[in-house]
Amino acid sequence: MSIEDYNKAVDLIQQNQELADFVGNRPDNIVNKAEVKLNLVFPQSYRMFLKNFGAGNFGSEEIYGVIKEDFENSGIPDAIWYTLKQRKEVNLPQNLLVIYHSGGEEMFCLDINKTGKDAESMIVSYVTGIDSKYQTYEIIAEDFGEFLLQRVKFELGRKR
Repeated sequence: MSIEDYNKAVDLIQQNQELADFVGNRPDNIVNKAEVKLNLVFPQSYRMFLKNFGAGNFGSEEIYGVIKEDFENSGIPDAIWYTLKQRKEVNLPQNLLVIYHSGGEEMFCLDINKTGKDAESMIVSYVTGIDSKYQTYEIIAEDFGEFLLQRVKFELGRKR
């Protein structure tokens, strides 16, 4: 359902442009460099998001992605910069890519090692301050498409 969910989310974003604030599409060469920098391969639905939106907000829902090629000198909502920072600061496992921060100690991450249908990476919860061996990695969504649709619907529900 990932691509189907992703397409539903895109339709809702396009129908509610007043809530959309994204950096815009990122070219393949920057997306490829991001994968190399993190030593990860992004799932198709997340790659589509990067190519269509890059990174940014839908209302108050901020989805991390790729902003610019200089991954070392960036900031939120740059997923590459933030993931590299978290790898240094909290020893974030190499298989995780931070795509959303809940505002507290919890981050939602693409887990490249956990794949569901269509070989899409699951979205899991990572809680800072808990040793990696005690992390439970609660599954937040089966894939990025489902996750994006959840966040978009949540924001639309909050606005009505």
